[in-house]
Amino acid sequence: MSSPETKLLQSLAPDLARLADARHHDPHGVLGLHRHGADCAVLAHIPSVNSVAFDGQTASRIGDSDFFVWYGAPGVLPTHYTVSWRGADGREHSQVDPYSFASQIGDADLAQFTRGEHDSAWRILGAQVTVIDGVSGTQFAVWAPGAERVSVVGNFCLWDGRRYPMRNRGAAGVWEIFLPGIQAGEAYKFEIRGRRDGSVNLKSDPFARASELRPATASIIAAPARHHWRDGAWRKAHRQQQWLNAPLSIYEVHLASWRRGPHGLLDYRALAAQLIPYVTRLGFTHIELLPITEHPLDDSWGYQTTGYFAPTARHGGADELRYLIDACHRAGIGVLLDWVPGHFPRDAHGLANFDGSACYEYADADRAEHKDWGTLIFNYERHEVRSFLLSSACYWLEEFHFDGLRVDAVASMIYLDFGRRAGDFIPNKWGDNRNLEAIDFLKQLNRVVHGRFPGAMVIAEESTDWPLVSRPVDQGGLGFSMKWNMGWMHDTLSYFREDPVYRSHHHSKLTFGLMYSFDENFVLPLSHDEVVHLKKSLLGKMAGDRWQQFANLRLMYVWMWTLPGKKLLFMGSEFAQDSEWNFQQSLPWHLTDLPEHAGMQSLISDLNALYRGHAALHRLDFERRGFAWMTCDDQARSVVAFCRFADDGEFLLIACNFTPVPREAYRIGVPRAGEYREIFNSDSAHYGGSNLGNLAAVRTHDSPCMGQPCSLDLLLPPLAAVILASPRARH
Repeated sequence: MSSPETKLLQSLAPDLARLADARHHDPHGVLGLHRHGADCAVLAHIPSVNSVAFDGQTASRIGDSDFFVWYGAPGVLPTHYTVSWRGADGREHSQVDPYSFASQIGDADLAQFTRGEHDSAWRILGAQVTVIDGVSGTQFAVWAPGAERVSVVGNFCLWDGRRYPMRNRGAAGVWEIFLPGIQAGEAYKFEIRGRRDGSVNLKSDPFARASELRPATASIIAAPARHHWRDGAWRKAHRQQQWLNAPLSIYEVHLASWRRGPHGLLDYRALAAQLIPYVTRLGFTHIELLPITEHPLDDSWGYQTTGYFAPTARHGGADELRYLIDACHRAGIGVLLDWVPGHFPRDAHGLANFDGSACYEYADADRAEHKDWGTLIFNYERHEVRSFLLSSACYWLEEFHFDGLRVDAVASMIYLDFGRRAGDFIPNKWGDNRNLEAIDFLKQLNRVVHGRFPGAMVIAEESTDWPLVSRPVDQGGLGFSMKWNMGWMHDTLSYFREDPVYRSHHHSKLTFGLMYSFDENFVLPLSHDEVVHLKKSLLGKMAGDRWQQFANLRLMYVWMWTLPGKKLLFMGSEFAQDSEWNFQQSLPWHLTDLPEHAGMQSLISDLNALYRGHAALHRLDFERRGFAWMTCDDQARSVVAFCRFADDGEFLLIACNFTPVPREAYRIGVPRAGEYREIFNSDSAHYGGSNLGNLAAVRTHDSPCMGQPCSLDLLLPPLAAVILASPRARH
């Protein structure tokens, strides 16, 4: 070699040693084309090859290393030249040199990401199929602030981390590289050498928009979306809807076990063809999907997420999921996503110890672990983690048109001592058990979602008495749209387990919930959590013999559908599944051929129609003026009666008999005189009941009763509820 070349290589010797050892943090500063005095040099590092050329210019091997250099005059090679090489197998390969491209992520995006304010970070991180300077390929970027070196690896480089080391963007902790010629469908991971201990680990892309089907764990370069949305009318109406005053009846679904085909799991399109007509027939307004974010373990039901931007490959690709949601919208059905920002699993390919250090989780082991679940807790103090989670939430709402999020396990986020023994936690700076940074994140999440996506709902699964969960942030609340009423759920199921003989002693379990019913915007949930882990099915929880169990379940559903609050019911419960939910198999659909189970389906369908059709059952769900007890203290006979009011004068009278003893001529006070008409009866033979009720219209007496100006004498069927429409108001 000439003297200039020798001098150049001597000056680069430390860099070459670090590159050969896969430890260099700035390969773009060494590899590629660089000016050296009056001339240019091109340097490439390609292990296990015989020869290399740059746009036909033969390169020289440096000693017996894997480095090749060409030295010549400026202008001989274009800005983006092609590297050609002959492998050890004699095959020819070529690629535009990745190290000829400038950084693609702007400083403003990096600054926003590191401030914890980026809500669209999937646009800059992950794998983006793109064209740069007329060259097609994929731009890769990953946040790994504790890494000494990061490479992207895949079949395209024989999974060799020496081949494509990425450039580091300094204090932002972001690494990036553009690989020409690499297209959608390729599997990839990041090979990360930790700065702290020098360990080398293969990690899936936290921002990957597609993943391999489990048990494989590589990320997949996702193709740009090709689905043509046709839900414009739905989206426009959704943005303008006042969901507080609208009916909301949610069918909670685990896609992998709702129904299966002869060859296993159904894909998103097959699910659309079967699920949508079924939900339409039953009259639910929304479907809520248990997490369909990618997860390695079927047993977690999706709640141990590894792919916060990737729809699970179990049911197909992203465009197929878009098709399902689009079809739901065109059928008038909203879709909610169960989203898990509270914890993540320890899987070696996932977020845990991502860059050789605590990156996404808390560094303090005492804070990092959810001891009940064996998972790790997100470090909400770290601004980049906030940007990650915030972007995930917005990604599903924007890219897939979900109508809202159900946020899992909020209590585990806001309490430092969640799932811990007394004293087994590190208090906050004020000395108490509030996770201040998690609380700030949830407020930020709700501000951003409600600001960017008008009409979107964010529903908290929060099981404690934390105040103002569903009140706006500027009023001191957490900012959620609604909150699950776990107290109502526990009290109700506990009551219906009681033998009717003893229910008079537990009457307060029915009435207590109405004391706080308007403190929050509540959803009344009977979810998947209540029908697993030896808790029995809903039908199995009911007291009594077989007939009484069905009657009790019908009564409980009427109780739920007529109380203030939105509704959620887990799949299978609508036809009284008699076994616990088994996520490994399809629902027992054969039961719907039996009259008593088909009757339950009909009851749910009719309840949803009644709920949607009568403003009194939904318009004032969250206002005290929408509800009034007629009688709540007849514990001796286990009877309650109440009215639900609309804001136009309409009201419905609901009377419930929680014993198997029919109550004849049961007098109930009502606020308006006239003729009342029974419009629903859970004891109807159509649903499997004994067919007792008030077939003819019932007129009021002038006798005051229960603090009301007039009264009715009703026949209350056994273990049943009746609903009566009021006389029209006179104006």
